[in-house]
Amino acid sequence: MTTPTTASTAAIPDQRTDQATGQPVVWRDPHSYVSSEVWDRQIQLLVRDHPWDRVMAERCFGQAIAYLITAMEKWGQQLEIGCGPLIDRAVHAFILDTRNYAEFCQRHFGRFLHHVPEIEFKYDGSVERTAVIVNNNGFQVDWPLWEADYMKCTPCAPGTECH
Repeated sequence: MTTPTTASTAAIPDQRTDQATGQPVVWRDPHSYVSSEVWDRQIQLLVRDHPWDRVMAERCFGQAIAYLITAMEKWGQQLEIGCGPLIDRAVHAFILDTRNYAEFCQRHFGRFLHHVPEIEFKYDGSVERTAVIVNNNGFQVDWPLWEADYMKCTPCAPGTECH
């Protein structure tokens, strides 16, 4: 499996290779976790509320979905994952669309996934670690979006299951 080892990861190929079989492994598609109506609504909201075009909104929302699904699937492992401010904007926009976010949580997690940010930001490399965890969970990471925030922070409280 292809995983990043340095901050210079933008050239990661579109497919991973199964180390045991040598066969290509298909990435999980964030679009498949929400309906096309919800996807389009979130993109429209992001374009409305941020200085982004549709392409940037699609990139950020796709990474937000990959991150949220990973947070749900890794729940209980005390990984202290958290995205940086750029992708977090798309996460927050989705949370604010409460009906669609609650339905998404129920469908994929069985309950509401709360967002409990810490007051103080932490600058401990958790954004980069989170990108690697999302990648290893089968989602194609948009490395330039994550790398933009490597030296920034995540607001998740140490020792919590924050997302």
